[in-house]
Amino acid sequence: MDWMDKVGGILQQYSGSASPQGIESQAPADVSQHFENVSRAAPESVLAQGLSEAFRSNQTPSFGQMVGSLFQKSDPEQKTGILNRLLTAAGPSASAWLASRGQSGLVIGPSQVNPQAAAEVSPETVSELASHAQNQSPSIVDEVSSFYAQHPVLVKGLGAAALAIAMSKMSRAA
Repeated sequence: MDWMDKVGGILQQYSGSASPQGIESQAPADVSQHFENVSRAAPESVLAQGLSEAFRSNQTPSFGQMVGSLFQKSDPEQKTGILNRLLTAAGPSASAWLASRGQSGLVIGPSQVNPQAAAEVSPETVSELASHAQNQSPSIVDEVSSFYAQHPVLVKGLGAAALAIAMSKMSRAA
């Protein structure tokens, strides 16, 4: 049985949710449960496409804010993983940028994060770093989406609008 056979009925509810206004008001009340069901069945690549759409939407908080929120809820391994990706995307200026924010002990090698120090980084710093990384390398949005597609339980905390946008994109990906 194909993944769409399992969750196509759920996604059908979101197929028209891409309108510019009122995505949150259009989202079914149980969007979080729907997202959980779909994330269990859909391939990670499809989930990543949905997340990319939500991260880029003008109907959700900024990419940086959303990554900071996800970071706050992440476990130490996830925090280290996302920071490594953001630092790589931010490029050579990342170390100086971090040092200016009192985070010089975070990097232990070329774009390699000290796992113990990662736990001490604030979500606000991660939000700023994500925005900086996006300015340096816009493709970081897709990379972060792929990373969090592996951790869909965290994604549920992004809110109804972000989940509805992601589900709308996934409904078109099938």
